[in-house]
Amino acid sequence: MRIIAGSARGRKIEAPAGKNTRPTLDRVRENLFNILQTRMAGARVLDLFAGSGALSFEALSRGAVEAVLCDRDREASRIEKKNAETLGFDDRAEILMCDWKAALRRMREEKRVFDIVFLDPPYRMTDLREVFSGLEGILHADSLVAAEHEAKEEILAGDGFEKTDERKWGYCGISFYRIRRSGTETEEEG
Repeated sequence: MRIIAGSARGRKIEAPAGKNTRPTLDRVRENLFNILQTRMAGARVLDLFAGSGALSFEALSRGAVEAVLCDRDREASRIEKKNAETLGFDDRAEILMCDWKAALRRMREEKRVFDIVFLDPPYRMTDLREVFSGLEGILHADSLVAAEHEAKEEILAGDGFEKTDERKWGYCGISFYRIRRSGTETEEEG
């Protein structure tokens, strides 16, 4: 795997061996970041279920100022640290080896706020209402959540979020969410 664009363009990164992680395909990452390109400069990124960290490192390469990567798998965390050091992003990438619940609890306690959240859970995990609920309090009104999932499946995000877009590339889909803006449609239409 390689970083596609930005300051680390073309640099190789490693992915954990085995079936515990599923790195986002290069063409999916490229399309995802084409969609997000106007949001990257100065962004603060949270990457839950980070695996190799490819999404965070791509974001840092393209101008994000910091990324918090979370994965409970020991090997994934080791690879993330190695990739951060190799790319020279270790000063802007915080690696957490814990589950997503502990990571979100810590981010809320530290009063951190993120512009972009990447969710790349195992494909069998489609009910993400608890994850989305945990994001409340660490997002601002314009924050965006990009959730990767199997293209034929729907993600359950809960009532506090609205889907703003969805894209599919082969078996992979990414749905984009933001905090639900109560009354916005009514005000705009009226």
